[in-house]
Amino acid sequence: MRSVGVEEELLLVDSDSGTAMPLGVQVVDRATSLRPGQPVEHEFKQEQVETASSPCAELAELRADLAERRAIARQSARAHGVDIAAIATNPGKLRPHATPDERYRRMVAEFGLLAREQLTCGQHIHVSVDSRAEGVAVLDRIRSWLPVLLALSVNSPFWQQQDTGYGSFRNVLWGRWPSAGPTELFGDEAGYDAAVQDHLDSGAALDDGMIYFDARLSANYPTVEIRVADVCTDIRDAVLLAALARGLVDTAQRQVADGEPPARAGVPQLRAATWRAARWGIGGNLVHPSTGKQQPAWVVVEELLGRITPSLRASGDLAEVEADLGRIRQAGTGADRQRAVYADAGDLDAVVADAVRRTHAY
Repeated sequence: MRSVGVEEELLLVDSDSGTAMPLGVQVVDRATSLRPGQPVEHEFKQEQVETASSPCAELAELRADLAERRAIARQSARAHGVDIAAIATNPGKLRPHATPDERYRRMVAEFGLLAREQLTCGQHIHVSVDSRAEGVAVLDRIRSWLPVLLALSVNSPFWQQQDTGYGSFRNVLWGRWPSAGPTELFGDEAGYDAAVQDHLDSGAALDDGMIYFDARLSANYPTVEIRVADVCTDIRDAVLLAALARGLVDTAQRQVADGEPPARAGVPQLRAATWRAARWGIGGNLVHPSTGKQQPAWVVVEELLGRITPSLRASGDLAEVEADLGRIRQAGTGADRQRAVYADAGDLDAVVADAVRRTHAY
């Protein structure tokens, strides 16, 4: 069975006011003293930290690992009078602070306001592959389905004290990076490496770490790294997305073995599909990967589920995935929850407070 791991970017927020606080350096140092081995890591902005699970074979194992790392991050944050919230944008007005690191200073100097404003939190899913060649073949075959993962994860409707009208405004903000978003077909390892080198040669990326494709080969692990999703407040949503991602990767490799070519959708179609997923989540239409036409979101989600059912059944994940999709269909996404809390309380601080509580409701 393929292993799967999850990286979560988390906001550091004042427990009373909901304001994001620039204490990332202190929180990471505290976490390292509590548990050596970098259980919590620095991120681009001091108002956030990142955790990364171990590679896991079973979803229950992944769920427990994520819960443990959130708990360590929270314990470390509380030692400095703040808490963590797994939401993808900061709802309040804020001017974020870059982490004091030479690489991050270069990013701010090179990319200006884009980098200075950037404070978003995503979920990055790593699924194991046997080789770089397999990884590239997988990337070519999963790319048209990634907007569906985004639609299920949307968790960032508020930014700078306003409802943006988007389910995932994080995706819009992140998409301003010149190396971010969907990609053309790579074809093979040489094609992938050429695309990366084009970004480096042009200065659109300063290094391999700034290759912000929606899905890429990991620079550090033998994995495909899927980066399209918002961080999820509900840990069940995070595990669901990991299961769907693993199912997509496994299904793609079976297509490779069967000689099935990848869909030839171009970047304009994929960008349109990603925009629609970010705008409406599962509350409207999505672009069907096979036709390029709009279909009701749950029709497309069910098509994805049917496509990867053999892989989910083989891994033992099918029943849990079906149950969690049913839960989201009934209760809504993280963005739906944030808007419901705001409608009830009329206060963005209440939105953050609710997210803090649910971040730790394992």
